[in-house]
Amino acid sequence: MTKQWKKLGQLYEPPAQNRHPKLASHAANPLPVHIEGDVYRVFFSGRDSKNRSSVGAVDIDIVNRRVVKEYDAPFFEHGSPGSFYESGVSIGNCYEAEGVNYMLFMGWQAPKGEHWRGDVGRLIVRPDLTLELDSSAPFMATDDVDPISLSYPWVIGRKGGGFDMWYGSTASWDAGNGEMLHQLNYASSSDGHRWARHGLAIPYELGVAQAFSRPSVAEGPEEGLDMWFSYRGAPGKTYRIGHAASKDGRKWELSLNETGLDVSEQGWDSEMTEYPFVFDHKGQCYMLYNGNGFGKTGFGLAILDSQL
Repeated sequence: MTKQWKKLGQLYEPPAQNRHPKLASHAANPLPVHIEGDVYRVFFSGRDSKNRSSVGAVDIDIVNRRVVKEYDAPFFEHGSPGSFYESGVSIGNCYEAEGVNYMLFMGWQAPKGEHWRGDVGRLIVRPDLTLELDSSAPFMATDDVDPISLSYPWVIGRKGGGFDMWYGSTASWDAGNGEMLHQLNYASSSDGHRWARHGLAIPYELGVAQAFSRPSVAEGPEEGLDMWFSYRGAPGKTYRIGHAASKDGRKWELSLNETGLDVSEQGWDSEMTEYPFVFDHKGQCYMLYNGNGFGKTGFGLAILDSQL
């Protein structure tokens, strides 16, 4: 069944001037953390003049759709030369393990003369919502299952114990049509720290949906899980938000026509939609997402309106 989203409009647009140099543009990968009432601290990835991303934040009342507080300085900056996140930090989601809250991210590298690539890192989210790097080494690096590059992890805890993760993994920089094959894989863990990787989770279709990013997983109204993600299928195509469904989190069915949210006819999200974050607030299902320019126009909000 199609899940119909009602767009509530652009929620935050980065100011054109007087920003911190590490947050000079963009507000990509919005990640909400509940503070109180209807107010969330929405972390995001902003960029400097060299396109290196760091983590900024803004407090927003999502019901009244107004900015409560904007933070001038980044909460966490990209790393120094030689670090696994020297070229940027793109955030995924948060989860709790053994009483500690963590935020996962994609750490970017752009070696001179080589293709960009990524590993997964982890930040500690302190009780005051400041951020601290958990380790100078990647939390998850490339291996035999994921030999090229990793991206955008999403972790949820199971009701019976243990954890599930879905994350991006590059199988090829060119799948034969000029577009990379960057698929969504699955991993599991008993403690949230050590992970067993199980390979492909979401089926792909060359020329249609073969470059995926930033999965966002939520429990469905009945048994099972829903996933929203960014995808594209050929060079020159812009991102759209897609959907998949699963009963067990391992075997998924792709349902791109049932996303219920597309580009607008005009405005901030008229060219692309991407980087969704789906969450529940007071029994309502919301989605934060980016629009044109990979987050250059900020992020907007949608609410799950009905199931048709």
